[in-house]
Amino acid sequence: MGRAHPHLTGGGFDLPPMRPVFEAYVERHALADRLRFYPGDFLAEPLPSADVLVMGHILHDWNLEVKRALLAKAHSALPKQGVLIVYDQIIDDERRENAAGLLMSLNMLVNTNGGFDYTRADGMGWMREAGFAEVRCEHLAGPHSMIVGVK
Repeated sequence: MGRAHPHLTGGGFDLPPMRPVFEAYVERHALADRLRFYPGDFLAEPLPSADVLVMGHILHDWNLEVKRALLAKAHSALPKQGVLIVYDQIIDDERRENAAGLLMSLNMLVNTNGGFDYTRADGMGWMREAGFAEVRCEHLAGPHSMIVGVK
């Protein structure tokens, strides 16, 4: 996104050991003047403030309580009209079309302590519960979709 939109600035928020990986990527793509690493633990600390926050393949790792807490943290970090974008292999509401999302959910159930993939309706409902006023879901490529919430 940074290379395609040179007017944007941003950063990555992750555990401190991820800094070298982030900075190597930024350097390799000549984005050091626009992208910054924010060290932290989203389970223990507030999220950095931003106009737009993106959680990619994050929510499916966690149980429902943590999913809701992360969405609430995102809502708190955003200004009025700020946007949260969540993307995952979101399962269709009928649980019939996204086999990759269903298999990923099984993988999360087996390999994490409570993680699971979720339907569009589930994710949109949790975002509304967190306080997002406008919420929509859009299909992306392949098994991926994104849920967008505006504060």
